[in-house]
Amino acid sequence: MQEREAKLAAAPDFTFPNLVEPGGPVVAEPRPVRQFRTTYYDTPDLRLARWGLSLRYRTGEGWTVKLAGERSGPMLTRDELVFEGPGTQPPEAAVDLVRAFVREAPFAAVARLSASRRPVVLRDADGRPLGELTDDRVMVLDGRRASRRFREIEVELAPEAPDGALDQVIQRLRKAGAEPVAVPSKYLQALGTTDPGPPEVRLEPVDRRANVRQLVSYDLSEAVLRLFRHDPVVRIGEDPEGVHQARVATRRFRSSLRSFGATLEPGWTTQLRDRAKWLADRLGAVRDADVLSARLQGLVERLPEQDRQGADWLLKRLGRQRETARETLLAAMRHDTYIHLLDEMLAAAADPMVLDGDRPAADVLVPGVAQTWRRMRREVRRAGSNPTDAQLHQIRIRAKRCRYAAEAVEPVVGKPARRFAAAAEAVQEILGDHHDAVVAQEWLREAAANAPGRSALTAGLLIAAEREDAERSRAQWEGAWTRLDSAKLRDWF
Repeated sequence: MQEREAKLAAAPDFTFPNLVEPGGPVVAEPRPVRQFRTTYYDTPDLRLARWGLSLRYRTGEGWTVKLAGERSGPMLTRDELVFEGPGTQPPEAAVDLVRAFVREAPFAAVARLSASRRPVVLRDADGRPLGELTDDRVMVLDGRRASRRFREIEVELAPEAPDGALDQVIQRLRKAGAEPVAVPSKYLQALGTTDPGPPEVRLEPVDRRANVRQLVSYDLSEAVLRLFRHDPVVRIGEDPEGVHQARVATRRFRSSLRSFGATLEPGWTTQLRDRAKWLADRLGAVRDADVLSARLQGLVERLPEQDRQGADWLLKRLGRQRETARETLLAAMRHDTYIHLLDEMLAAAADPMVLDGDRPAADVLVPGVAQTWRRMRREVRRAGSNPTDAQLHQIRIRAKRCRYAAEAVEPVVGKPARRFAAAAEAVQEILGDHHDAVVAQEWLREAAANAPGRSALTAGLLIAAEREDAERSRAQWEGAWTRLDSAKLRDWF
């Protein structure tokens, strides 16, 4: 589930104010005090803490993984997943969720605490839950001794409560003397630090003065960070955007190695691109099924009611295909090959094998954008005035490479690169829609060959609709290409 909570620090003698006004919109219902003990697990170098994650065992609750969150006003929003299992060691499913961050490092208990919790359920005037307030008095344990004590107040919104529903309660607590916590989690409190250190990869800001090494490291780091942030989302499997973003991250990583290839050690670059392709292919199989499913579902809704009845068979067939691809992907992500790839990607982002790293990035890398552009222009000219579907697909690939190459040098070029990348993206998206429509037609023809009669009829109708979409995209792409081919957009290189 997703938790939305605000944490406040309180002095030992803090006295609660009246949380609600008599007859007001919030009703407070105290609950019995309960005791619990918590054990946090991490690597010796605290990789989970450094990435903003935690894995704990708590008496009465079981195992919990908390992923990195985002702050909005006083609330921190983060995903929280609970697993059953004895408290002797973390269950495999919980470890799997954080495997990318831990990888092959040893994993053990690193902090323990004991707490007394006083909960208060908060409801609206009609009895609907708004959330819960808890007053936790915590002891950090060193063996059986309490090495430190602190008091923490949490205000957590109920899943169905609107944002801001408990802001008034938070304001009353702050007015009474509670303050936003300096340490954002009990885990860091138990460790006794406000900052466990940076994650294994972080973005070091770059500007127009950046040298080659700095810009290459920055660009690779962006891709690696995106992959790590979405790895747990892929494993959970509830949000298709996780697969999409992980695939984009892998593509961007490979594209950067290609765009900067002239300045990188060739053997290292080729091997790393090949290994990343292994992952990209498996992510792509799931993502392609997601895209196709979304397209077909949208087209089915446009059909007359009597023609939709055969769609279930087609969508279930596609669902099985997607599930097979997902199982293949998850098996790959649990394999040593993936773990070693992550190590290599982290190393590449931190210290890329640059041949001429001290020269100004703009002088060395911008010509590579021009070269990528010339390859695309040759592809367009070869295709002529009536390109085949396969030729449009190749042009799309070239447009994507132009976009990524321009985005990679944007920190040292600025607005001209950003405008060029946006124009290349417009070509890429139009031709992406065209390619998706062509792929959908091929899939539907293959499915129709084995479909029962009514489903075969529906497949035929969907093929006709996809053909119309493909022709619409074909008619649009030349206008986007003309803009991209404008001298004003490419005079910077």
